[in-house]
Amino acid sequence: MTSFSFDFHSVKQRITTRPSWQHFGRVTEVIGLTVEVGGVRASIGELCLIGSPPRQVEAEVVGFSGDKLYLFPFAPLHGIAPGSPVHPLRERLSVRVGADLLGRIVDGLGRSMTNSKFSPPHYDYPLDQAPPNPLERERVKDVLETGVKSIDLFLTAGSGQRLGIFAGSGVGKSTLLGMIARGSTADCNVIALVGERGREVRDFLERDLGPEGLAKSVVVVATSDQPALLRIKAALTATAIAEYFRDQGKQVMLLMDSVTRFATAQREIGLAIGEPPTTRGFPPSVFALLPKLLERSGTSSRGSITALYTVLVDGDDMNEPIADAVRSILDGHIVLSRKLAERNHYPSIDVLQSISRLATELSSKDHLSLVSRCRNLLAVYRQNEDLINIGAYVKGSSPLIDEAIDKNPRIMQLLVQATHERWQLQDSLTELANVLAR
Repeated sequence: MTSFSFDFHSVKQRITTRPSWQHFGRVTEVIGLTVEVGGVRASIGELCLIGSPPRQVEAEVVGFSGDKLYLFPFAPLHGIAPGSPVHPLRERLSVRVGADLLGRIVDGLGRSMTNSKFSPPHYDYPLDQAPPNPLERERVKDVLETGVKSIDLFLTAGSGQRLGIFAGSGVGKSTLLGMIARGSTADCNVIALVGERGREVRDFLERDLGPEGLAKSVVVVATSDQPALLRIKAALTATAIAEYFRDQGKQVMLLMDSVTRFATAQREIGLAIGEPPTTRGFPPSVFALLPKLLERSGTSSRGSITALYTVLVDGDDMNEPIADAVRSILDGHIVLSRKLAERNHYPSIDVLQSISRLATELSSKDHLSLVSRCRNLLAVYRQNEDLINIGAYVKGSSPLIDEAIDKNPRIMQLLVQATHERWQLQDSLTELANVLAR
């Protein structure tokens, strides 16, 4: 009889070193931006790898129908063929965060875009998080100065407030964001350039932001040529980074340019997976996603995120669908006027069309009195501007119109500000009082 010996350690080593079985699917169809996959199960938001080494493309599950999954890639699908394997990673996107991110430029997934080495951050923050509990949010009580006279005087913002900057193209949105990033009293900035032109990224970094602004900022970049999903993730990555700094007890300034391109990217995905187009071609998912993004900023029990979101209005139409939806969510809006920009009046903020819903609670009585009087004079002048310009108004007919004509040039000159200037609120108030007293 043959003896039999059982070597337990040898068997255990063979089992542990043998590669484990993996479930994977196959690419069945690619239509436009959508990859259809069969033979594998995964949940919405889960990451997958398409293809085999050395060419693998990371993608995310964005929908399903029956036993088919719909994936959107984070990179071009060059080299992917029918039947290419699809491996589910059983994980969701998160961003590595830490204090070392300050002064860095990262892509839409939070990876460094420069060759400079820095210590790896030490926390993982999920890109998709729920907004703070409304009952745990601190009320907005403290003024946060932006350093821009027009905003601090007429549209006083608080720490944790959310404002929209509404404008057409070419009226100075990026320049205004740079002024705020350099001049605000926030502890740090998180700047998201979503769908920006590639040429303008470096212009913004070197001309508008500058070394001073970059030193206390994290810049998240996803240019217009990158896949729609990556543009969406850039907005979520920037928000998650801002949430990390807020959780550290800091006052964070979140600047996002622009919400419109974020919505456009979601429209591309929604239409590609079969959503019905509704208002001006935007599917319902766009209007469902906007409040989930915008409500994540604001105050919490630890710190605050003061957020400014730019909205690129189509044809200067301030009532187009995205502008209207964003305006209904935020705590105020800043309107940039093309007419003012054409007159070389920068920043081209139309203070009569703009509003901060918290200004009356944050400003002193003297401040509100000065601003109210100034607004009245600007409104009277605008109502009678055509009569004044053609010479139809006779001086002395109305003391209020006479005062508006006399003070309008000085008020408008007060609101003009060079890009490198930073004004403290108290100095701006003193200057406004002097203008109205003359």
